[in-house]
Amino acid sequence: MKLWQKETSTNNLVEQFTVGQDREMDLHLAAFDVLGSLAHTQMLESIGLMSADDLVQIQKELKNIYQSIQKGEFVIEEGVEDVHSQVEMLLTKKLGEAGKKIHSGRSRNDQVLVDLKLFFRSQIAEMVTSVNELFELLIQLAETHKGKLMPGYTHLQIAMPSSFGLWFGAYAESLIDDLELMLAAYKICNKNPLGSAAGYGSSFPLNRTMTTQLLGFEYLNYNVVYAQMGRGKTERILAQAMSSIAATLNKMAMDACLFMNQNFGFISFPDELTTGSSIMPHKKNPDVWELIRGRSNQLQALPNQIMMLTTNLPSGYHRDMQLQKETLFPAFQSLMACLDMSKLMLQNIKIKDNILDDPKYQYLFSVEEVNNLVLAGTPFREAYKKVGADIEAGNFGGKYEINHTHEGSIGNLNLPEVKEMMEKILGEFEFEKVERAIKKLVS
Repeated sequence: MKLWQKETSTNNLVEQFTVGQDREMDLHLAAFDVLGSLAHTQMLESIGLMSADDLVQIQKELKNIYQSIQKGEFVIEEGVEDVHSQVEMLLTKKLGEAGKKIHSGRSRNDQVLVDLKLFFRSQIAEMVTSVNELFELLIQLAETHKGKLMPGYTHLQIAMPSSFGLWFGAYAESLIDDLELMLAAYKICNKNPLGSAAGYGSSFPLNRTMTTQLLGFEYLNYNVVYAQMGRGKTERILAQAMSSIAATLNKMAMDACLFMNQNFGFISFPDELTTGSSIMPHKKNPDVWELIRGRSNQLQALPNQIMMLTTNLPSGYHRDMQLQKETLFPAFQSLMACLDMSKLMLQNIKIKDNILDDPKYQYLFSVEEVNNLVLAGTPFREAYKKVGADIEAGNFGGKYEINHTHEGSIGNLNLPEVKEMMEKILGEFEFEKVERAIKKLVS
């Protein structure tokens, strides 16, 4: 069954090629397709395009379909092109003529647009929740291990003293900036394209503000042409936000792989979270972190993949856009898996004590000695030269005392202020408003 089918049939090869993986991908959209229809049919009744009796029947059956989706019982049958066709077919089989009325005033174009935006909103809520859980864990670890010193590196060379408080706290604060980008993506996803039809509006007196409110959207995509142009752009911006989170995970995974290495030996994990070698019995490989690193690299390529699919398209709908589902939908699962595994690993991390007691780290404190001389009245450049000469002559003993007090330093991590920043940005998503709207729609 196809919503556009007339009297002629389509060549089987053409059908297989054009449908592609739509049936598999559309199962992700099924619940959101029903939500869109629940709102759309209420609006149709309000403008006289559907009777009150038909609305009652259709709403009841749509909610039954929604429940079957929630239970995992919904399928797109063989020969049915997509989720929109499956839902309409189920309604028509059950309700007859009433089921044929739900498509008035919309196209598959704006139908899939609203499905995608609702789906993206839902995925963003899940990702933000998981990112916040990782953030809270990193803050906790930063507080717990704030007194444990470690070497800091530039150019992969021993540079200056750092601490595990700084290391964990750095990744916590990085996630805040990642969510700033995700908030921008959420705002773009939280605009209603329904009613733009095939991209040029409708001669029906549609009430687009009504469906916006019913679906919990913050705003409309007012211009019907731009509502269609937003497909591809929305996905790219969302992919950019996901790639930012992935970049944070990637760097953390690389650090973890380095720090587990015996030449560093700063951190370790229980045996059950590492893997062995088929030939070397001593090996404890950081496979989890390596796969997080690899997956997050794939995720960082995502915006470019989406851009290359849509970069030369004029305004209006084009079938190329269908391929974005195959690129983006699995990426949600991949990012969530990386977040989940990062939390599992960090919940079980073990940190070595007294790392800086090793003599090879004595030059970490050269800057501390320069600063001590400056505080005693020596000009900075003269102090720098003196300490450098001492190092060259083998006379530098180093002072293993750290006295960093400024904001964001070893001795002043400002973790409460960092947490406050995260709480502020989390509040701007306003997920509760959406949840209330959806709960009312399906009740």
